[in-house]
Amino acid sequence: YEFSLDGIEWQTENRFENLKFGQYTVFVRDVLSCNALQSNTVTVIDYPRFLTPNNDGINDTWNIQGAEEIPDAIIYIFDRQGKLLKQILPNGQGWNGLVNGVKLPANDYWFTVEYNEPNTQIRKQFKAHFTLKR
Repeated sequence: YEFSLDGIEWQTENRFENLKFGQYTVFVRDVLSCNALQSNTVTVIDYPRFLTPNNDGINDTWNIQGAEEIPDAIIYIFDRQGKLLKQILPNGQGWNGLVNGVKLPANDYWFTVEYNEPNTQIRKQFKAHFTLKR
């Protein structure tokens, strides 16, 4: 099988890297017949891997860039034990590493993005983690 994001350039690897946030149509075809067997539109969620809230103007807040293009997206941030720390919106200012005015320690934090898939309006979740550095 071969795979393509644009239906023009094909590759044998089914993994695409360094994609930015957005929607992509993935095509799959049989290399023997060169006919596209299937296509599917997917949403790629890209996010910052770390947060450094030291007031230097670089990575002081954490948010998913581009997610504001998906209506009704909500981002939940959790500690390692699963305690909800913050709920943010993609078009907001993001999270600054504080909870009730208290600086949280350097650590890994988990997040969940709940959103409606733009083409189908099916509610979906994406989960991953990022690092808070002090």
